[in-house]
Amino acid sequence: MKKLDKLILALFSVLMFIQSVLIICVIAGWINVGTLIAFANMALNGETTSKIILGIEIVVLLCSIKCIFFDTSSDNRKSQGVLMQNDNGKLLISKTTIENIVSTVVAGFDSVKNVSVSTELDKLNNLIINVNLVVNKTVIIKELTVNMQNKIKEAIKKTSDLEVKEVNVKIKDIETDINDKNKE
Repeated sequence: MKKLDKLILALFSVLMFIQSVLIICVIAGWINVGTLIAFANMALNGETTSKIILGIEIVVLLCSIKCIFFDTSSDNRKSQGVLMQNDNGKLLISKTTIENIVSTVVAGFDSVKNVSVSTELDKLNNLIINVNLVVNKTVIIKELTVNMQNKIKEAIKKTSDLEVKEVNVKIKDIETDINDKNKE
């Protein structure tokens, strides 16, 4: 939720709480209706006070309209994928789709044995890809990771026109032959 939405919701909630408490007190008989009317007349006699109360009521009205008619659930879309928009409409590229593109690219490397991919969006909507892998013992890790990072960025740019901020590669393990383990 955006900060402005939180502020509006908090203000609206406080004002509705005060109004509810006053109505409950009147209905329960804890506050006399005549006292409440006298207080309201006293407050409304001044022109400045009337303008302040009118302003507060307009803010409450606008807050309620915003809460009822405007959707602020864009954070839910971020958790599903990357939302793009143009003159023709909207396009949501799911995280699963991006992860499948990355898995396909990584599968093209012979020295990689086991792959897991995750994607995330930072607060500025930048795409960050995390790749965990197991590699052969003969691989040159730095060379492999640089090539892999470049190919992943190129593939995502080509297929989805998305810019990738980071491709983080984590080598979980180096695969060894069973024969090498038996020799030890």
